[in-house]
Amino acid sequence: MTSPESRQQSGQLALMLGALGVVYGDIGTSPLYALKETFNPMTGVSATPENVIGAVSAIIWLLTLVVSLKYVTLILRADNRGEGGIMALLALASHAVKHSPRLQGLVIVIGCFGACLFFGESVLTPAISVLSAVEGIEVIEPSLGPLVLPIALCILLSLFAIQKYGTTLVGRFFGPVILAWFFVLAVVGVSQLLKAPEILAALNPFRAVEFLIDRGPKVLLVVGALVLAVTGVEALYADMGHFGRRAIRLAWLLVAYPGLILNYLGQGALLMRNPAATENPFYLSFPDPLLIPAVILATMATVIASQATITGAYSATVQAIQLGLLPRMRIVYTSAKEAGQIYVPFINGLLLVSVVLVTAVFGSSSALAHAYGVSVTMTMLCSTILTFFVVRMGWHYALALTLISTAAFFVLDALLVAGCLSKIFNGGWFPLTLGLFILLLMLTWKRGRELLMRKVREDDPELQVFIDQIKDAGLPIVERTAVFLVSDPSTAPQALMHNIKHNMVLHRQNLLLTVHFEQRPWVPFHEQIRITSVSDNFSVISITYGFKDSPDVPKALEYAREWHGLEIELFSTSYFLSRETVVPSTGGGMAKWREEIFASMSRNASSIVAYFKIPTNQVIELGTRVLI
Repeated sequence: MTSPESRQQSGQLALMLGALGVVYGDIGTSPLYALKETFNPMTGVSATPENVIGAVSAIIWLLTLVVSLKYVTLILRADNRGEGGIMALLALASHAVKHSPRLQGLVIVIGCFGACLFFGESVLTPAISVLSAVEGIEVIEPSLGPLVLPIALCILLSLFAIQKYGTTLVGRFFGPVILAWFFVLAVVGVSQLLKAPEILAALNPFRAVEFLIDRGPKVLLVVGALVLAVTGVEALYADMGHFGRRAIRLAWLLVAYPGLILNYLGQGALLMRNPAATENPFYLSFPDPLLIPAVILATMATVIASQATITGAYSATVQAIQLGLLPRMRIVYTSAKEAGQIYVPFINGLLLVSVVLVTAVFGSSSALAHAYGVSVTMTMLCSTILTFFVVRMGWHYALALTLISTAAFFVLDALLVAGCLSKIFNGGWFPLTLGLFILLLMLTWKRGRELLMRKVREDDPELQVFIDQIKDAGLPIVERTAVFLVSDPSTAPQALMHNIKHNMVLHRQNLLLTVHFEQRPWVPFHEQIRITSVSDNFSVISITYGFKDSPDVPKALEYAREWHGLEIELFSTSYFLSRETVVPSTGGGMAKWREEIFASMSRNASSIVAYFKIPTNQVIELGTRVLI
């Protein structure tokens, strides 16, 4: 019989293994291209011993400052009831500055921009990761070079094709594969390190400073290449809710960090002895007999890294929908046990087209490296700014202490962003443009919903006034329950008024049901339901979810019946929905072209019936035109 302590330790080890597979796949595959691109001819850095030591030192200390200090030490503390990610950080920061509407508006724009940039990263990560892995076949046999692009495209197409089936079966292998990957990184690094131990001078941070100062006017180009070593760092924070702060920290400090440091030192040691190895220092670190297994393992690791990024894009989309930043979309739950395993067909198709396009257009990991990093560094900068507001106004730390904990990271992030801005005309415009476009959609949807709700409230009479008006109308009573989904329960919904106008009947029980999403990830069952009686025939039911909850209206009503005494027969209940057709107009609260975008998004939003899991054979939908 195992003791509680041993069970706790085994559980922690399982979480660490899971964190390795999901969290560290992206940053763990950076050795495939980071040092290689630092010595790209565009940077003007030659592989002299001094430059090699300086470049490796810069990568080591970038990993130390950005990952170990900023994310592992500071940002992982900013959890929203156990959840992390840019959306959770946005919710915390927005709540911290709620006393100032202008400041809150600024925080929302910054947070949304950071989230939108993640979608740009979700396009580039699969492309550059898989390409860099498959390019290993060129090292094995140079004549196979023309096959790199077709093989990479086949892998990527297959990856997106299987998304609808979920990752339940293969997901259990992610952790062991990435653990094996980091073990190989460390072993190969040590084998090269022993041949040129002078590379250990790279552990001195002053060598990194000297290296960057010596670059002169080209320092930003070099920084733009070095930043590739920390791509994927946001995953540490984004997946905190799945594995916990402790497991993510231990996985980094005990496995990922040592493996990366040893491998970069090993690649540096190789370049000290053979400067010509800048062509591909990662694969050239392997003995020839091990090249084929290395390519296979690298391909598996990059596919896992890509999968984690794609899943992250799905999760970010769902959170944005439930925070009111995007219209409803069809969401498929691919696992009966894991609520977080989802598939969003529209996002999958959008990513598929984008990834295949950038892979085919750029054609190589080196070409993609010129575009990669812009969205990553800007997201990091957005996270630092939001963290400042959380630490200062949410945790109420003194201004001096807040500046000490965030100012240095702000300067570092700004330097990394400046380095990546040089990439904009070489392809960096793509993820930036994609991020700005999604930001426009988010802000347009948010503003459009505000205008729509304001207009609906103006047109609909107050509920109590409406009840008083129909009290003496002598309407026949239908001995059933009608549920009206509403955004504002203080007014009579259009569906209710149309039902009485055309059918001339009143249900025995009319439930005005409103659904809210709070800026916290989960809401316990006992806090989700609130019932308010308005009259003999009317009640208001308020259902509250967190932004990571899965909304299910019939299940919530069943819970209300069992625990709140609601008298309702679910199978005979009718659900009445008001479907607003948005009509753009001049002189509204938005520019006409933005109103047109909002109207289009509203028309193409997925059905509220499917989103709230309402039985379709119990739904009556009544439409109305709304001029905004």
